[in-house]
Amino acid sequence: MPAFDYPLEKLKTYMGQSPCPADFDVYWTEALEEMKAVDAQPERVAASFSTAFADCYEFYFAGVGGARVHAKLVVPKSVPKGGCPAIVQFHGYSGSSTEWSGLLTMAASGFVMAALDCRGQAGESQEIVSANLSTFKGHIIRGLRNGPKHLAFRSIFLDAAQLAGLVMDMPEVDATRVASQGGSQGGALSLACAALEPRIAKVVAQYPFLSDYYRVWQMDLAENAYDELRAFFRQVDPLHEKEEETFNTLGYIDVKNLAPRIKGNTLMAITLMDKICPPSTQFAAYNNIHAPKRHIIYYDYGHEGLPNWSDHAYDFYRDWM
Repeated sequence: MPAFDYPLEKLKTYMGQSPCPADFDVYWTEALEEMKAVDAQPERVAASFSTAFADCYEFYFAGVGGARVHAKLVVPKSVPKGGCPAIVQFHGYSGSSTEWSGLLTMAASGFVMAALDCRGQAGESQEIVSANLSTFKGHIIRGLRNGPKHLAFRSIFLDAAQLAGLVMDMPEVDATRVASQGGSQGGALSLACAALEPRIAKVVAQYPFLSDYYRVWQMDLAENAYDELRAFFRQVDPLHEKEEETFNTLGYIDVKNLAPRIKGNTLMAITLMDKICPPSTQFAAYNNIHAPKRHIIYYDYGHEGLPNWSDHAYDFYRDWM
């Protein structure tokens, strides 16, 4: 058992320590209204990559704030009556959508695949900056000094939900069989996507990031992917005079607070030796999901590749094949 976190029995009931803002539901209702008011102007451009059994596209749409958002899209050439199931896939922090070949297993199994490039990270999506960046560090703290509506992850969460909705509207897709999936940041986005687009029917999340920020801080693990939290306090609030306000604002983009909104059947991989996304923060997200759910615990693994996880995920989708 991990010596750096709670015992497993406590983890199984732990709900998190970070605050949930009083107007959390109003905040996201207004954010979704803003998203729905955007003329997305979806566009498919034939990709340079090709395969015999599916069509590959660069997919673009207009997101909130006017950003041009990009995703890879793979559509099976053979579409059954009623449409294909689909998976909206999300990548890890600072990265980009997977290589085309990484989408082909599920496309060959009859799934439409859409893989988002998060704004301002390594992919093609455009980032529109409308706030003081505060520090040189990343997306968690971007916009933090300017108020909840300026948080960078607000826009990224909305991009995830908007992409899912656009996929559901595609003529090749059965909108009742659409899933979200990813690991780390991608795990967080798979949860946020399902929370903000309640028609998501299945969720596959691997050691989700962006959960229970105050617990990360309390454990002195504001390093690696969470290092920007430490940088923010050192550079902006060295006396922690606004610590309570800071963590309350981060509560708007905390996936444990979004988790109760999820309706889809959820499968989560939880890693007990994870010092990047600590086990308690993963359980905080999982335990707040009220929909049907199941977790697989990797006792001796951290933030790394997990044996047989892809097979577990594939089996989770098997009834859609």
